[in-house]
Amino acid sequence: MAELTQRRSSLRRRPEVSTPTGSPITHRTLRRLAVASLVANVAIVVTGGAVRLTSSGLGCPTWPRCTDESFVVQGELGWHGALEFGNRMLTGLLAVVAFATWVAAMRYRPRRSSLRWLATGLAVGVPAQALIGGVTVLTGLNPWTVSLHLLLSLAMIGLAVLFIRRVDEADEPSRPTVPHAVRVLAQLTFGVCWLVLYVGTVLTGAGPHAGDAEAPRNGLRPALVSQIHADLVFLLVGLTIATVLSFKAVGAPQRAQRAATWLLVLEVAQGVVGFVQYFTDLPVLLVGAHLLGAALVSAAVTWMLLGVRDRGSSERVTT
Repeated sequence: MAELTQRRSSLRRRPEVSTPTGSPITHRTLRRLAVASLVANVAIVVTGGAVRLTSSGLGCPTWPRCTDESFVVQGELGWHGALEFGNRMLTGLLAVVAFATWVAAMRYRPRRSSLRWLATGLAVGVPAQALIGGVTVLTGLNPWTVSLHLLLSLAMIGLAVLFIRRVDEADEPSRPTVPHAVRVLAQLTFGVCWLVLYVGTVLTGAGPHAGDAEAPRNGLRPALVSQIHADLVFLLVGLTIATVLSFKAVGAPQRAQRAATWLLVLEVAQGVVGFVQYFTDLPVLLVGAHLLGAALVSAAVTWMLLGVRDRGSSERVTT
């Protein structure tokens, strides 16, 4: 009798399995698409930076067409036009990846509203990026819209990291993995990190590499903004060191400790690149490396913050 009761209880619990056999979308497939979304969003930051650093921002002088007469680049626009048009095409690839991820999240069984909302956010972010990019072109590369364009890309990277993490998690109530004070420290580090990223985009709008020789600047003093940016970086590095040591002291999950350590490594590397590029008159290769670093910092700080809570592990069943 006890054995029969146990068997019935097991049958009642079976619907909780994350990916039942026969589901059209496996955990592995969804996770691969999530990683592809992250990679694509990082790539769009790098290629967008290449467009700006080569003064190709107005290679296609209008939007949504490349020229008033054509949607595609014309030969007379030269390699600047080809580079800008190529970046627009990469946005199309990003849209394909985002749509595929959204479809996979919708087909995943059992239904998980958390994954559906995150996948929808990633999908909606693509046309939002395209719209801001269009406004940027139509306003002659206004530095404030250029800044917003980059910030949205960095936010999309963070959202993609969150999506990857939620794919691996269950939908249990969130449980803290570290004491409250350490959690507040991690949140403060996250907030200061985003302040550093924002001021970095403002600094970009004050300096050279506007994307076009005739593009306007924001009118702020580059030396002053650089000093503010550097001061915030020092604060961020100090907070990150404190976070790394605190995570280790309280026995935070290994994934959280690794994320905090990688964040610190990236911040130090970014600081070195930033100082070198400042004292060498901003060579384009170093500025491009700094943009890639900003994208990786956004990913790492999100992963670090996610380490202060846990929702259980989703059961992986390969079909």
